Amino acid sequence: MSPTILVIDDEPPIRRLLRTGLATQGYAILEAGSAAAAQAVLGRDRVDLIILDLGLPDMRGHDLLRAIRARHPGLPVVVLSSRDDEGGKVEALDLGADDYVTKPFGMAELLARLRAALRHQLAVQGERPVFRVDRLSVDLVRRIVRIDGAEVKLTPREYDFLRVLVMHAGKVLTHAQLMQAVSVSSDPQYLRVYMRQLRQKLEVDPERPRILLTETGVGYRLRAPDDEPAPTPGTAVPVPKP
Repeated sequence: MSPTILVIDDEPPIRRLLRTGLATQGYAILEAGSAAAAQAVLGRDRVDLIILDLGLPDMRGHDLLRAIRARHPGLPVVVLSSRDDEGGKVEALDLGADDYVTKPFGMAELLARLRAALRHQLAVQGERPVFRVDRLSVDLVRRIVRIDGAEVKLTPREYDFLRVLVMHAGKVLTHAQLMQAVSVSSDPQYLRVYMRQLRQKLEVDPERPRILLTETGVGYRLRAPDDEPAPTPGTAVPVPKP
C-alpha cells in the first residue's frame, strides 16, 4: 500500500503543486487548509506522514505540531518554513518535527526529506548493523568506522556523536538534540569542535563536506544513503504568502 501523506497548508496553489508532485511518485494525498481540518482528517483517516506549513489561519503551526505529537508520537512530520525563520525551524524540531524544508523548495529535495522521514520511522525499532553512505561505513555492532575500507580511529565522544547521527541519517538534528543525546555541555561551541574533528577524519575536504552537513543556525544532518551529495534545485514551489 502506498504511503498516505497529509498536506496541511492554507494556500490552495501550494497544496495543488504538492498534490501533483507527490502523486507522480505514488503517494496517496490528503489535504487540509487549517488546523481544525487537519485534526479532523487525523481522527478519521490513516496517515503515514504529514507535511505541515507553520503559517495556519486558525492555530499556530507549532501548537498544532505539539498536539499531533501528543496524540500521534510516531507519525513523521516534515515542516515547511520560510527561509529566514531559523528560530521557527529549531522550535519545530525541538517539538518533534522530523525535518523541515525551506520555501521556496525543489521537489527533489522535498522527496528526499520525505524518504528519510519514512525510512527513519521504519528503523525506529532497531538498528541497521552496518551503515554506509559515500566513502563512509559504520559498524554499529563492533563500533568500527571506515573510510574507503580503511579503519578510522575516533575518540569515544566522537563516536557517540557519529552514532546518533547515523541513527537519524537524513534527518536534521538541532544543536540541543545532539548535545542532549550525548549528555555533554550545552555550549554550542563544544559541539562545533566535535563536528569539526569528525569532518577532519571523515571528509575528503572538511571545508566542503559531503557526508556531515551543516543546517545553518539549526544543527547538523548526516547524509542518508540514497540522498544526493548536495541538494540540487528542482522546480521551485512558489510561496504566495507575503
